[in-house]
Amino acid sequence: MSIEVANESGVEVDEAEFAALGRFVLDTLHVHPRSELSIMFVDTTVMTELHVQWMDEPGPTDVLSFPMDELRPGREGEETPPGTLGDVVLCPEVAAQQAKVAGHTTAEELLLLTTHGILHLLGYDHAEPEEEKEMFALQRRLLLTFLAGR
Repeated sequence: MSIEVANESGVEVDEAEFAALGRFVLDTLHVHPRSELSIMFVDTTVMTELHVQWMDEPGPTDVLSFPMDELRPGREGEETPPGTLGDVVLCPEVAAQQAKVAGHTTAEELLLLTTHGILHLLGYDHAEPEEEKEMFALQRRLLLTFLAGR
């Protein structure tokens, strides 16, 4: 599993922890071990530009996902094709504001958002109530299991 973490945000993050989270999520969801994932942290200026360019929405957002090879989760014992999963782009400054409202740390918010972004890369969505229920339950289970194993 190749997981690249780049921090261009100016905010200190534990890059090794985010790589470990990415590896955990992809392993748990049986994504091919030769697949690639990129996680990038950017400042609000860059995130605002990306948000406007790709979503046609003003201002910065917390996380954006850019899928590449449209990989999907596998099943135990099932071989899935290797490929490039895509990019998860996060904005720590927006995450810090959300963390205050949610009552947890910025690091915890960023881990949640990273999990969320990876699930989007794997084809999960939350546009419909049933999709939201499935995605958020999986997101919660993955994150709590990862945190319990730290």
